[in-house]
Amino acid sequence: MKKAVKRIKEAEEIYTKAAEAMDRLESSMEGFLALQPMIEKLAEYYDGPDWIKDLELDEKGELPSDLKRGVLSEDGIYNLLERNRELLESITAGDEKCTKN
Repeated sequence: MKKAVKRIKEAEEIYTKAAEAMDRLESSMEGFLALQPMIEKLAEYYDGPDWIKDLELDEKGELPSDLKRGVLSEDGIYNLLERNRELLESITAGDEKCTKN
């Protein structure tokens, strides 16, 4: 009986940790997917004429010095959008694996 109790406790611990991790992952994925319309808007800004205009204003020193301007970093915004694409592909690939099983 002691062995059974030990097995059950160990399995219960794994079960609890796995359930908590899955809950956090689902919540994070839902939040990430909910951001996609805004990320698409960011991509449109980056690909459109306004981003270049804003970058030129920054380079001329015409923007307020206290204005956050991380979006004007070409590498920064490109890398963020690329990372987003890769994460979406990873999620999609995971969905395909789940439906095959």
